Amino acid sequence: MTYTAPIDDMMFVIEDLCGLNSVSKLRGLEDATPDLVSAVLEESGKFAGQVLAPLNVVGDRVGLTFEDGKVHTPDGWAAAYHQLVEMGWNSPTSDPERGGMGLPTVVNACIQEMFNGANTAFQLCSVLTQGAIEAIEGYADEALKTVYLPKLVTGEWTGTMNLTEPQAGSDLAAIRSKAEPTGDHYLVSGQKIFITYGEHEMAENIIHLVLARLPDAPAGVKGISLFVVPKYLVNADGSLGQRNDVRCISIEHKLGIHASPTCALAFGDNGGATGYLVGEPNKGLQYMFAMMNNARLGVGLQAVGISELATQHAIKYAMERTQGRTTAGSEETIIGHPDIRRMLGLMKARTEAARVIAYRAATSLDFAQRSSNSEERARHQRRVDLLIPITKGWSTELGIENASLGVQIHGGMGYIEETGAAQHLRDVRITTIYEGTTGIQAIDLVGRKIQRDGGVAAMELVADMRTTARALSELSTNYADWVAICGAVMDAADKVEELTNWILAQRGSEPLAAAVTVLECFGICLGAWVMGDAAISASERIERGRCPMHAKTKLKTVQFYMNNVFPKAEALSSTVKKGAKSILDLSAADFCVDA
Repeated sequence: MTYTAPIDDMMFVIEDLCGLNSVSKLRGLEDATPDLVSAVLEESGKFAGQVLAPLNVVGDRVGLTFEDGKVHTPDGWAAAYHQLVEMGWNSPTSDPERGGMGLPTVVNACIQEMFNGANTAFQLCSVLTQGAIEAIEGYADEALKTVYLPKLVTGEWTGTMNLTEPQAGSDLAAIRSKAEPTGDHYLVSGQKIFITYGEHEMAENIIHLVLARLPDAPAGVKGISLFVVPKYLVNADGSLGQRNDVRCISIEHKLGIHASPTCALAFGDNGGATGYLVGEPNKGLQYMFAMMNNARLGVGLQAVGISELATQHAIKYAMERTQGRTTAGSEETIIGHPDIRRMLGLMKARTEAARVIAYRAATSLDFAQRSSNSEERARHQRRVDLLIPITKGWSTELGIENASLGVQIHGGMGYIEETGAAQHLRDVRITTIYEGTTGIQAIDLVGRKIQRDGGVAAMELVADMRTTARALSELSTNYADWVAICGAVMDAADKVEELTNWILAQRGSEPLAAAVTVLECFGICLGAWVMGDAAISASERIERGRCPMHAKTKLKTVQFYMNNVFPKAEALSSTVKKGAKSILDLSAADFCVDA
C-alpha cells in the first residue's frame, strides 16, 4: 500500500490559511520559517511513505502475539520505531533543551497527519507518549520532570494514559484504582483496560500515567489523582532498576488497528506498583482534561490522515480500473463515470476542509500558549475550546464515511481484504469512540463550550466567517463563481449564529438531544468558511503564478464542496430545531419488542 504525503496542500494551508508567518513570530518559534517547515515536511513525508506505509498492511495482516505477559509487534515494527527515535520524530513540539525539535503545534499537526495516514496503528505509540509528556511537563514537580521527560521526549521511553476500568468506561467518577502513600511514593493497585501500547518491547521502558484514588479522597470525580507508574523503576543515577508491580494480563482482538496493542493492565497484584503523584492530590481529572485538547486534536488528525490515505487509494484504483462505458470521452477507466467522480469529490473536498479546521485548531493552540498578549491568548484559547470537539467529532465521522466510499469505489473488490480498502474503514472506525465518543464531543460543544460562555467564542467565529464572506464579495476574477461561494459562506455564518442563539434560548434537555446534529452542522458550516478562505488564497496564487495547478484544482474542490457538501447544513439546521423534542419523547418502552 502506498502513501504520498500531500505536502503541497499542507504548505498551502499552514502558510495561507493558518498564518505561518505570524506563528513564527511567537516566543520560541522564530525558526519556523516557510523554508524550514517545507524541509521538515519533506523529510517527515519521506519517512511516512518509505518506512511507515510499507508496514501498514503487514501490521494489519500479521497483528500482535501475546505470550507470558509480553506483547510482540510485527516484524519491522521495532526497527521503524528506533529509526523514528533516531530521526527525532517522536515529539516535534517539545523543548529542544529536553531533546525535542521545538516546532509549532500546527507543523506537528502536519507530521501527525502524515504518520497517521501512512500507518495509524504505529503512530498511536508516539501520540500517547506526547500526551504523557504534556502531563508531566505541565503538572509534575521538577524532580519528576528531570527523571522522566528527557527520555520520553526522545522516545527512548514511551508513555500511556490509564483512565478506563472494567466498570468505568467514560464515567470516570466510577474509578476504583487506589494509591496508598508510603514514604516518598505511593503503592498503586487496580486494573485498567483499553490501554494503547500498554505493553511492548520497542522501547526500554514504558511510563504509565494512571488515575487512582487516595485513601481519604472524596467520592466522584473530585477524588481522582494522577500518578506516574513506570514499567521499570528508575535508579538514582538514571539507570533502570527492577520491574515494577504492573503487568499486562491480556490484549484486545479488535476490528482494526491490529498492530496497536490495546492492553488490560493489572497494578499491584504483588503488594502495589510504585507510583509518584503528579501535581496536587485529587486534581488528576483536571490534569487529564487539560491534556484532552491535544489528545482529541490528535484523534481528529488520525481521521484526516486515514481519510487522505483512503482517498489516494480510491483515486489510484479509479484511474486503473476499466469497467463499463464511461461518459468522459477518452477516459476509459471508471473515473469517467460521474458517480465515481461524485464519490471521489466528496472524499477529497471533505478531507481538505477537515484538514484546515484541524490545523487552525493547532494554530490557535500555539497562540494560546505562546502569545505575549493576554487578550490574544484568551481569545485563541476560546477558539481552541470551540474547535476541538468539532475537529474530533466531525473529522472522525466523515473519516468513516470517506473510508466507506473508498470501499464502494472499489466495488466488490473493496470488500475483499486483498485490495486494502477495507483496512481503512476498519482502522478509522475507532476514532469516533476513543478520547470521547461523538456524543460526548457534541455535549462538550453544546454544554461546556457554547452554553458555558454564553456563545462568546461561537460569535467570535461567526464574525470571522463574515469577514471571509465580505472578502469573497470583493473578488472579481474569472477563476470561480464568487457570488455562489460568498453566498455559501454567509449562509454558513448565519446558521452557526442561529443555532448558537437557539441553544442559548433553550431550557432543559433539548440542546443535548440535538447536540450531535449541531456538531455535524457546525462542522459542515466551518468547512464552508475555510473553503471560502482557500478560494481567496488560491485565486491570489494563480494571479502570482505560484503553484497554479494546485490552486486551480483547489478552486474546483471549493466549488464542489459548496454545491455538494454544504447544502446538507440546511437540513441539519432544521433537524436541530424540530427534531430534539421527538427524541426526548421516546422512552425505553418504545424500543421494546412486543411479546
